[in-house]
Order: sequence, then C-alpha cells, then structure tokens
Amino acid sequence: MRAALDRLVRYNRLVHSAAEFTVQEAGARVRIEHAFAVPGRQPGRQASEFTLATLVAITGQIAGVDIRPLAVELPHAPPADDLTAYEAVFGVPPRMRRPVGAVELARSDLDRPCPAADPHLSEVILRQANALLAARPGPSTTYGDRVRRYLVDHLGGNAVSLASAAESLKLSERSLQRRLAAEDTSFDALVDELRRELALRYLADRSMAIGEVAYLLGYSEPSAFHRAFKRWTGSTPAEIRAG
Repeated sequence: MRAALDRLVRYNRLVHSAAEFTVQEAGARVRIEHAFAVPGRQPGRQASEFTLATLVAITGQIAGVDIRPLAVELPHAPPADDLTAYEAVFGVPPRMRRPVGAVELARSDLDRPCPAADPHLSEVILRQANALLAARPGPSTTYGDRVRRYLVDHLGGNAVSLASAAESLKLSERSLQRRLAAEDTSFDALVDELRRELALRYLADRSMAIGEVAYLLGYSEPSAFHRAFKRWTGSTPAEIRAG
C-alpha cells in the first residue's frame, strides 16, 4: 500500500497538474494532504470531498479490507445540516474549516500488502509513466510548453488536434497558431517532436511491441508510425531496435 501511495504522489501530475498530494509521517499516523499547486488557492468543495472520499475508498479496495481513516480534514465550511453523510462516507466525522484537505491513515494500514498486485503490469505501466514524466516540461509561460504538456497528457490512444489543444488553453485555433508561430514553432511540429522523442524511449524497452508503441503515440495503424519513424531517423523501428 505504501508503494501505491508513493506512486500517487509522484505520478499525479500526469493526470492533474493543478493539484498535488503530499505525505507527512508522524509516529503511527500518515497524513495525506490534497491542495492546489498554486499557493493561496484551494480545490473547490466538491473536488476536495470527492478526491479524499475516493482516496479512502480506493485504498480499501486495493488492500482488500475496509480502511477507516483516523481523521479527515476539509478546508470549507460545514453544511447547514449535520455531518451524518460525511461520517457515512469517511467513517469518521470530518473537521471543517481546516487550512487544507487531508486524510490521516494508520501506518499499519499502509504496511498492508496489495493482494491483487500484478508486478509485470506494474512494470509496464511504470515504464510508460516515467517516459511521459520525462517528456513533460516543467512550469513555463511559453505556449509551446503549454501545448507540449497538453500533448503528453492526451497523446496515447487519443486523436489530438489543434482544435482540442486550443480549447484546453481557452484560445481560438487561430490565436494559438499565431502564438506558436511567434515562438517559431507550430502544433504539427510539436506533435512530431514529441512522438519522435517518445518513440525512441519506448523502443528502448524491448518488452513493448512495435504495434503497442504506435498506439501509445496516437497512430491509428502501425504503418503510419513506420513511415513517420523512417522520416525521423532514416531507419525502421525494427532496425533501430535490432541495432
């Protein structure tokens, strides 16, 4: 269970870059905080309650036993009625108006094994997650990096487009094109660059089939990936892997 929690903290920003988890250990208690990465801001009431309730529920599902938090803290005001519904979900009445949303678990619960753990699947997922984490740029104000972060989050198995990227950045397609052009790049160039970088990372892992690599890069069929890879490197994926 502790390894699962460590991975939540490390890889959460691949699916949600605005909020983050932090873990603090003190004696027999482990405190997990959920807050926005931007100082001075807090997740909305529904987001905070849903995230912490889901954390408790999934922890129990992974461990295969009911896990009751030692304490729950929520950053917003209590509801007009009582806290019965909260206690039914969390197992304990939450403390309200706290500085940050948090769940405290017993250290012994996090020392439990995961009965349904699949080491092989875990290894495959971790390799892909690490590749995506390495490809994801850090905080930046350039539109190129903002588009690249969008692509890292949406490329695998999805049809990314200029329209969807512009929508995620709350811009029109034309505005995004102009801003990227001002940075001497384009949406297509950023897609191509990221695909090439990830392709080389994925092909270095010989346990991944070439067809799987094509899917993770967002290609509808392996032949399209083969043509792109030949254009990038002058070699086929199989030749690069063999050499």
